[in-house]
Formats: sequence, C-alpha cells, structure tokens
Amino acid sequence: MQLFHTSTRLSATFDDTNLVSAAGLVPALALAVKTGLGELVNARLSLPGYFGANAGLKVTALVAGMLAGADSIDDMALLRHGGMKKLFVGTYAPSTLGSFLRAFTFGHVRQLDAVAWRWLVNLATHTPIVAGIDDYALVDIDDTIKEVHGYQKQGSGYGYSGVRGLNALIGIVSTPKAAPIIIGSRLRKGSTGSPRGAGKFVGDVLATVQRLRSTAATGVVLLRADSAFYGHAVVAAANRAGAKVSITARMDPAVKRAIATITADQWTTINYTDAIRDEESGAWISSAEVAEVTFTAFSSRKKSERIEGRLVVRRIPELNQKAGEGQPTLFDTHRFHAFFTTSDLDTVTADQTHRQHAIIEQINADLKDSALAHLPSGVFTANAAWLVLATIAFNLSRAVGSLASADLGKARSGTIRRKLINIPARISTSARKILLHLPASWPWETGWTAAFAAACGPPRTVPT
Repeated sequence: MQLFHTSTRLSATFDDTNLVSAAGLVPALALAVKTGLGELVNARLSLPGYFGANAGLKVTALVAGMLAGADSIDDMALLRHGGMKKLFVGTYAPSTLGSFLRAFTFGHVRQLDAVAWRWLVNLATHTPIVAGIDDYALVDIDDTIKEVHGYQKQGSGYGYSGVRGLNALIGIVSTPKAAPIIIGSRLRKGSTGSPRGAGKFVGDVLATVQRLRSTAATGVVLLRADSAFYGHAVVAAANRAGAKVSITARMDPAVKRAIATITADQWTTINYTDAIRDEESGAWISSAEVAEVTFTAFSSRKKSERIEGRLVVRRIPELNQKAGEGQPTLFDTHRFHAFFTTSDLDTVTADQTHRQHAIIEQINADLKDSALAHLPSGVFTANAAWLVLATIAFNLSRAVGSLASADLGKARSGTIRRKLINIPARISTSARKILLHLPASWPWETGWTAAFAAACGPPRTVPT
C-alpha cells in the first residue's frame, strides 16, 4: 500500500472538535454505568479531601484511559481531545487523576478491592464472562514481577526474578465456556516471597468465586498453583472454601519417598507435547508418562491439619548427551514433576488439567502489554490502586468482547482495543440527539454494533 497522492499535495491540521479517536469507549462506559461501577465507588471509597471528590467519575476516567491504551498517568490526556467532552462527563486532566491516586492509603486500596469484586458480580449478571461457572470453575493464582527503574519507587526491590521491581499477586477464574477474568490482585514489595499472604488471598478470591456462582451451584471449584504456593496456608484456605486443589509439589523427602513406591507397571504414557500416535497400535509415542500414589500432605503437622489427597507424578527420561559418541547409559533415568491434588479426576486428566495452569501467564503478559506496562507513581499505594484499576479495565474489555462475539470474548486486551475500542468517529447532533459516524466497511462492524446494542440499546438506523 502507498499514498494515493504525493506528500506535497497533502496537509494536516488538528482542528476538528467533533472527532474522537476511541468511539468504543461509548459502549464500554455505558456498560460500566449499567453495572454500577461509579455508584459503587462513590458508596464505598471514602477518600478524604479535595482530590477524593467525585471518586466515581475519576475511577471510571482512569479505567476508560486504560481501555483506550493509556499505561501511564500522562497518557490519560487522550481523554481530552476532539469531541470527548460532548460524549463523556469527567474527562479529568492527568494531573488531577495523578493527585487522586497519590491520595490513596492501604485502607483505600482495600476499599477499591471491595468495589472491584462487587462490580464484577454485577458485570457477570449482564454479560457471559463466567458462563458455566456453576458447573466447573478453574481458579489460578500466581505472582509476577513488574520491573521498575530508579530508587524512588516505594517498595521496589530484588525478588526471585533477579530484577528490581514490585510483586503483583494475581488470581483468575475460567470455565470450559468462558475465558479467564481477574478476580483478585495484590501489589507487594519486590522482595516479597511468593507465598506471603497467599492463604488470605486464596480465601478472598474463592469467596469472590462463590459470589459469582448461583446458590444452587454444585460443580467443582479447582484451585491451581505452582510449587511456590505449596503450603498448608493455601491448601487449608481452599479446603475451608470447599474447593479442590492441584498444586505443584516441591521435591522434599516425603515427596521423593512417595515417588519411589510407584512400580514400573503403574506408569501410563500420555498425550504430551509433540507426541505422535502410532497408526498400527493406536498408542501415543511419547517420552512422558504419568502415575499416581495416595499422599498425605503436611504430615509433620498435627493430625487435624494433615490433608489427604493424591500425588500425581509425571516423569520424563533424562537425555543422554553422549549417546551419539558410543556411550550408552547403563540404566534409564528420569526427571520427575509431581503435584498434589484433592480432585477426583483420573490420572491423565488431572495431569492435563494441571498443566493448563500456564494460562495465567497469558493474563500476566496481557496486563504488562496494557495498563501494567508501567507502574506510574513513586508512591506504593498509588501503584497498588493502579493495579486494581488495571484489573477492572481488563475485565471490562473482556465483557465488551464477549458482547461483541464469541471469538472476541476470548481475545486479548490489545485485540479488543484495536477492533472495538480505538475506532475513530465524528460526532453530529440533530434534534438533541447525538449521532456517531463511524468508518464505512469497518471489518468488525457487526461485533461493535452488537456490543453497542447490548450496552446502549439498538443503534438508530441512519438513512443514506
């Protein structure tokens, strides 16, 4: 593709007061209003002083900026262009929004957390973001280090990744019918160990899952996590909430003794990555096998705190680096990967389900490619509030995508932003009504119209 005219015949000027670059914010913020986001903030966020005024409008302004691609406070200036003030109330200056965030204390961040889960319950009643949660719910927790630079970031430090940053603990829920949404978040010091406070966090996110389900729900809730969260606090919190667990186990002496009791005939070949099915035998030719053994976790604790379950073990042969040099091994050796589970899934299905825990890494990457590209303030509590707002923006974009189409309901935030949010539109008015003129032949017109109709009502047909 190239310019139709030579550059000398083109000119540009920023003078259109009826043009907006993110018309998709109209259905998105209409959905936020319908689900009571601003009202919940006004009712539950008690931020004092001048900058705490109109908290509902300021929170929705920050979420709107994040939906449109803002990843810093200065980027919130994109809310103040063209005809945005003709469409929206509360298009605050970035400096005002920055002062609002810096006014947060730890208690206010927890109030914002409470707003987030209450709003999510409202959102789930208007959109299919948790379809099938009554039948089966997969809850994943993980933490990630968000790298920061400079020594003036409160709480920054060197954690397990070896980079200077802050630690974000994330909880998500997904179902066989619905893509993951974020149901909990905590910002912690960069030097914080992964399991710190995880028991309380698990209790909070599982309580949110319970609120998202109907009172008649009887399906399984399965909590998945990696070995950093293998501890009594996490497993006990899941048990108290009535959830099953599937958590990678550390190779401590008790786990090694349990693996040693597995006999050769107990191993089952699995459909592992890059496995090939043999056409004659119908068996999978793979280098991975699984087996299970009954296991009592935390056996060093008193009897009332021990938890009965199974240890599902996957073994992979160790490669002989010198086999090509005529030095074969005397006997087979394997690498073992074990996880502890209290679910009733069969061995192969339990292994497959546990490996799908990696889906949370996609959510971490999505956040870092969107609003969490930066932690914009030097104040720790401002960044903690920013993280909660980023999760609200993520869930709102997921909801808008689910209203548009089944495919966009599973798309990443960047895709939804490109196809549904950042659409230019020209504003015209007639008989006290506002009309948005969108680009003709927009490839995702059908999805955008569906989202608009669900959030705002059917769009008015304009004669041509």
